Amino acid sequence: MKPDLPADGLFVGRIWRPDTNGPSVVVRRRERLFDITSSSIPTMQALLEADDAAAAAASAEGSDVGALGEVAANSTETPDHSKPYFLPPSDLQPIKACGVTFVSSMLERVIEEKAKGDPAKADTIRDRCTAILGDSLHAVVPGSDKAMALKDALIAEDVWSQYLEVGIGPDAEIFSKAQPMSAVGFGASVGLHPVSTWNNPEPEIVLAVDSRGRVKGATLGNDVNLRDVEGRSALLLGKAKDNNAACAIGPMLRLFDDGFGMDDVRGAELTLRVVGTDGFVLDGKSSMAEISRDPDDLVRQTCGAHHQYPDGFFLMLGTLFAPTQDRDMPGGGFTHKLGDVVEISNASLGRLANTVRLSTECPPWTFGTSALMKNLAARKLI
Repeated sequence: MKPDLPADGLFVGRIWRPDTNGPSVVVRRRERLFDITSSSIPTMQALLEADDAAAAAASAEGSDVGALGEVAANSTETPDHSKPYFLPPSDLQPIKACGVTFVSSMLERVIEEKAKGDPAKADTIRDRCTAILGDSLHAVVPGSDKAMALKDALIAEDVWSQYLEVGIGPDAEIFSKAQPMSAVGFGASVGLHPVSTWNNPEPEIVLAVDSRGRVKGATLGNDVNLRDVEGRSALLLGKAKDNNAACAIGPMLRLFDDGFGMDDVRGAELTLRVVGTDGFVLDGKSSMAEISRDPDDLVRQTCGAHHQYPDGFFLMLGTLFAPTQDRDMPGGGFTHKLGDVVEISNASLGRLANTVRLSTECPPWTFGTSALMKNLAARKLI
C-alpha cells in the first residue's frame, strides 16, 4: 500500500526508529524523509506549538532516514522492526471527534437509534425518516430560528432524536475518540471491539490544533464506528468509539502554509474503498462542502474558556459517508469482515490504508506518554 502523497505540500509525520527504540518527527523533502527531532522539536506537539509550524519544519536541520516509499512499504500489520515505519502524526495530543456534522450521517444516526442496533429494521425506518425529512435539512443552519422551527415539526412527527438535537441544535457533538499516543498510523491494523456485529469505517478530515486553538494542519482519519453498540444506547458511546486500535490517522500531516489552508479543508473531497477477502468492494465518498457546521466553529466548540488543551488536540470533523450497500443479504446492510482493507484518500492529503481486525487481536497499546518521556530523556532531547 502506498500513501500517495501529492508532489506539493509540506508534510510532517512520525516514524518509529529502531536505532533509538522510539519515535521521531520527520519531514518529507522530495521523496525522502528527514528526521528533524531535536531538543527544540522533540515531539510533534512541540513543532505545532511554533507560531509558524510550516516555517519551523521547512528550516529544521535533519538527517535522511530513508525513502518515503521504503518506509511506507514497511508500514504494515507486521513491520520489520529493524527498519523505520510510520506512526500516526499525533503524539501528546488527545484525539477528539465530532459526530453528526453531516445531514445524511445524521439521518443514519436516527436510524441506528430507532433500529436499536438491529440492521434488519434499518431499511424500513430509513424510508420513514426520509419521507418526513426529505432534503429539508440541507439548508438549515444549526441553532438558527429555522432549525428550531424544524425541531418542533419533527417532534410533532414523533421522530425527534438526540442525534437530531446535536445535528441541527446549537451545540455540536464532540467526544473523546482516543487517548494521547493510542491512535494507529498508516498500514497498521485497525480494531473492532469483538462485541460488535454491525460496524463501518468513517472517512474524515482531521485537524491538528495547538494549545491556543490555532489550526496548524490537516490529515486523514478513520473514526471506526460500531453501529450496533451506539445504536443500543448513546450512553455506550465510549465503548463504541474508544477501543484498542480503533482510531487511525495519517499518513502524514500537511501543514497549513500559503499553498494549503482551511478553505482547502472546506472544499475537500474524500473517497473511501473497502476491499474484503471475500471479493466484496465498497466505494464511498464524503464531501466537506456538505458539512453542516464550519470547521472553525467545531474548533471553537472544542476549546476555549470552557475547556483547555495544553498539549493541543487533533479533531476529527465527522463524515458524510454512511454505508447502506448490502453485503451478505438483501436488507442486511454493510458491516466489516475481518481482513477488510480500508483506504481513505484525498488529492491534497494522500491515502490512509489499514486492515480491519478485532481490537483484541491488534497489537496492544504499550507505548504511552510516560514511555515517550523516558525515551526522549534517554536520547537527551528533553
